[in-house]
Amino acid sequence: MGRRRRARELALQILFQLDSGQENLEEVLETFWALHRHPGEIKEFANRIVNGTRKNLKAIDQKIARYAEHWEIKRMPTVDRNILRLAAYELLYCPDIPIKVSLNEAVELAKKFSTEKSGQFVNALLDRIAHEKNEKVSRREREKRRISNY
Repeated sequence: MGRRRRARELALQILFQLDSGQENLEEVLETFWALHRHPGEIKEFANRIVNGTRKNLKAIDQKIARYAEHWEIKRMPTVDRNILRLAAYELLYCPDIPIKVSLNEAVELAKKFSTEKSGQFVNALLDRIAHEKNEKVSRREREKRRISNY
């Protein structure tokens, strides 16, 4: 298993724990890493995902809610909700991570930790978020070209 995949699995566990009622991020991280020894690179990437997701949680949840037809975020299975959150964080705030990688990793997390149908659900919802992001990037690039042609 790759380091980043392992980091995503650990980040999912931490986000699940935080979503299950333990609100203090610093305490959760301290306890989690005391129990789970991993190389610095894995820990760093997992922390990046967790901290970024928590920092942008309101915006991420709004984006997920926008595309989650007939689903309220609070009624989604906790695992699926947190897979969506961490992947949406990557899609929206991590330009260094290719969109396809974020999508594929999220689907694999859903297959491993949830159900086969969860993989389809996660893929469909994240694909909509990625498509919107691509549209915005394309519009900005067209606007930049238009301005530079003056």
